[in-house]
Amino acid sequence: MYKSNFPVFFGLFCFFLFQNAGLFAQNEKLDDPFVPNSHLVRQTSPAYHMEGLNYWTVQVNVDPNGKNIVGDAANEPSLAINALDPKHMVIGWRQFDDVSNNFRQAGYAYSTDGGQHWTFPGVIDPGIFRSDPVLDADAKGNIFYNSLTLDTIFHCKVYKNEGVGNWDAGVDAYGGDKQWMAIDKTKGPGKGNIYEIWSFIYTACQGGNFTRSTDDGASYEACTVFDSESHWGTIAVGPEGTIFVSAANGTVARSANAQFEGQTVLWDILPADLGGQPQAFVQNSPNPVGLLGQTWIASNHAENALNGQLYLLCSVNPGNGDPVDVMFNRSTDNGETWDLPMRLNDDDPNAPNWQWMGTMSVAPTGRIDVVWLDTRDNPGTYLSSLYYTHSYDGGLSWMPNQRLSMAFDPWIGWPNQQKMGDYFHMVSDSTGANLAWAGTFTGGQDVYFTRIEALNPSAVQDLAAPTLMLPAAPNPFKEQCTLRYQLKESGVVRLDILDALGQTVRIFDAGMQAPGTHALLWDGTDGSGQRLPTGIYYSRICLDGKVTGIGKLVLMR
Repeated sequence: MYKSNFPVFFGLFCFFLFQNAGLFAQNEKLDDPFVPNSHLVRQTSPAYHMEGLNYWTVQVNVDPNGKNIVGDAANEPSLAINALDPKHMVIGWRQFDDVSNNFRQAGYAYSTDGGQHWTFPGVIDPGIFRSDPVLDADAKGNIFYNSLTLDTIFHCKVYKNEGVGNWDAGVDAYGGDKQWMAIDKTKGPGKGNIYEIWSFIYTACQGGNFTRSTDDGASYEACTVFDSESHWGTIAVGPEGTIFVSAANGTVARSANAQFEGQTVLWDILPADLGGQPQAFVQNSPNPVGLLGQTWIASNHAENALNGQLYLLCSVNPGNGDPVDVMFNRSTDNGETWDLPMRLNDDDPNAPNWQWMGTMSVAPTGRIDVVWLDTRDNPGTYLSSLYYTHSYDGGLSWMPNQRLSMAFDPWIGWPNQQKMGDYFHMVSDSTGANLAWAGTFTGGQDVYFTRIEALNPSAVQDLAAPTLMLPAAPNPFKEQCTLRYQLKESGVVRLDILDALGQTVRIFDAGMQAPGTHALLWDGTDGSGQRLPTGIYYSRICLDGKVTGIGKLVLMR
């Protein structure tokens, strides 16, 4: 076992060394005064919304009327979901009331309908500088909000949700920049433990970078060191209560006894292969003074053969001229050894595209979900679109990459910082993924929630469903094709045609129909009669307003 216990003078020496080496240029800092600026009296514009084949996206930081607030900025979102009521969600973010002022606060919004609508009450501790939000939930339905602040030195407070939209006064949790937090949701002795890590340098702990709470967040133990080189990583709790910490330096820290109250936490520091170098502060990049992706670690809790597998994901420089790829790796022996890294973005490996802000989560069923921002659709620019893929077999094979958004410009809306934040956050469930992310679709930086329904390659169409999309003919087609479907019960039928982005381009309202096989003719035009271009399209059947079948079409002009 590896155990670190650095003396105080070494931490102070490192603090002085890094400060005078100019490395503090990229850390969080208080550089503008607070100026009261209520979002309730701001100019507004339409909020962003998009619906696709198997996903939908809504803007989170909206006013009470659901409108976009003009002139503010929001980034670095983190998501937590109530374990007892999954429709209750909270997203926290860095809230900049005025894009021209770099003072930020602990913004948050909540949803009580599974993310379809969001209420933005304001901020925690109004007028107090807060940054780097990290949220998580325990197994009892409590939601915790970890927030970094800086007065004379960096430290964190963790707030506990006391009902929808209400928070307690917060508990001091040591911490520093950049912190992450995870809560043990297993049934073992560590259930309810809260673990927190942060950078070894930017902290009130004089060199410490780990703490834990063993009393459900009522207090936090004195901070200790687990690895002085670790930063820009996350925490995973394994099925047996072992905790794992990833880092941008290519290591994984592991503690099997952190779950036991009263024991001195012991660590193993294990090498891991990310397939390249994680990137940060690359001036000519989509996110010049931010991370291009932190290092994610996740453990598989599925009650099947995947149980206990450990996964790493990061946007890294692969060293072949391609600036950033999303790379994945896995371990089947608690991090002792790792497979060969796997590239998840399926664009041309020789194309200099940016696949940045890679983010991962694992469903209770064992499915692995991954998203990132991608410039492949606009080569030679930083214009980025959200992409998604997922794996059902522990990362051995992956579904084709799916584009989930239009392209946006990450270089607009900067709040006196040339970045769109340092991370996104995703939480998976048995049928899909819930994502908190940032973009600039309204002309400024905003926070979005996207619900993604995972498509199972072996069950894209459920044979037990009340409808069944039958093969279209011809397909591919040039002028027209016959769309066929089968109803197993009566109902009001609507057939939608969607483009490759999931945008609806044509709607056929068939009305009430009886059970049996039905067909209609589509001539490759949109709702206004305009001929659509060559491409991939989808037919989506809805019975009584519910999507019950999907088919794929190829139009060739």
